Amino acid sequence: MVFGELYTKYQELKNRLEQEGLFSENHKKKIPMMPKVIGVLTSKTGSVIRDIINVSSRRNPNVYIRLFPVPVQGEGAGQEIADGIKYMNDKKLADVLILARGGGSLEDLWPFNEEIVARSIYESEIPIISAVGHETDFTIADFVADLRAPTPSAAAELAVPDIYEVKKKISANQDRLRMALIKKIEMMKLRYEKIKSSFVFKEPTRKIEDYYLKIDGYIKQMENLIKVKQEKSKTKYVELVSKLDAISPLKTLTRGYAITEKDGKIVKSKDELKKGDIVSIRYTDGKKDAQIM
Repeated sequence: MVFGELYTKYQELKNRLEQEGLFSENHKKKIPMMPKVIGVLTSKTGSVIRDIINVSSRRNPNVYIRLFPVPVQGEGAGQEIADGIKYMNDKKLADVLILARGGGSLEDLWPFNEEIVARSIYESEIPIISAVGHETDFTIADFVADLRAPTPSAAAELAVPDIYEVKKKISANQDRLRMALIKKIEMMKLRYEKIKSSFVFKEPTRKIEDYYLKIDGYIKQMENLIKVKQEKSKTKYVELVSKLDAISPLKTLTRGYAITEKDGKIVKSKDELKKGDIVSIRYTDGKKDAQIM
């Protein structure tokens, strides 16, 4: 198949799969931060797998590389790549997959432009990093994959965190946490000393004594108010008694007046009396009976 025909076929499939949503960012999965097993689908010989192993080992010697050898060009390669992706998923053999091969012509890279490979990448539950060809080469596998790397070595760098950088970050975070903890302890110590020096702790009964003093003051105020009220009431009582005494009939008698009573009633008019009536005349020191003549 000539280049022009391949390119036309490539564009047609790319447009169709894009319209179906296989390239959608919403579908792409995150690459795990600290994978334990890296699955690699590539040729079992050549520089690609060596580069991935070298980079991975340098960045984190504890990461396990699991190779699933597949043909990366030629007839039937696409089917075997798709089968390999499905097998790695079914057996859950890796935390992340790297689909890789070196550079080449459009015809050499054609297996990675086949629909069966694109759909197997899309359906994979394991995140896939595509590293097919050189930096300028783009295959349909690159568009469907969860992440594209320009080269196989770069794919290893994206999949495997540098353990030494991770340790540096952990150490730096530990230092920051330690300093923050020391500062927090110092602030709490100062606060404790301040609270400990307050009069509440030095003189725990001082507050209660202050309340007792306030209560005593209130009691004295109440006693004074009661005394003043009593004095006012007493003064008013004396005034009323004096007024009553001033208008009392007995008080009038002391000034030489007398009260005439007939049949136990006070005589207010001479017309109430007739000749021969017996009356009682009240003086300040007693009574005397008399007869009207």
